[in-house]
Amino acid sequence: MAPASGSKGGSHGYPRVARVNEVLREVVADSLERLADAEDALGMLTVTGVDCAQDLRTAVVYLSSMSDEAAEVLEERRAQLQREVATQVRLKRTPKLSFSVDPAVVHGAVIEDALRRLADTEQ
Repeated sequence: MAPASGSKGGSHGYPRVARVNEVLREVVADSLERLADAEDALGMLTVTGVDCAQDLRTAVVYLSSMSDEAAEVLEERRAQLQREVATQVRLKRTPKLSFSVDPAVVHGAVIEDALRRLADTEQ
């Protein structure tokens, strides 16, 4: 059966990059969990998402929070994480990973703080 006119993503019904993002998120999260045993700075990191470029050359890994120490460790271990992605995910090229704090988590914290202050002023 042919896909509907204008649809993308083959049999899964959503674009390839979205599927790649989800697979990368799972692989990186599992790898960080294993690394956390050896690196205390990575202990409380949560991967909230991955945003891979259309050409699959780069990918930004979004984390719920990230200390300066964790950022340094992630940069030191970036090549190791990319190797793990390369061995676990079959892609034409392995994206270069970069790490960033998830802006949605930051905005959520700002909104929560504003709501908390508003509730305090009402009491």
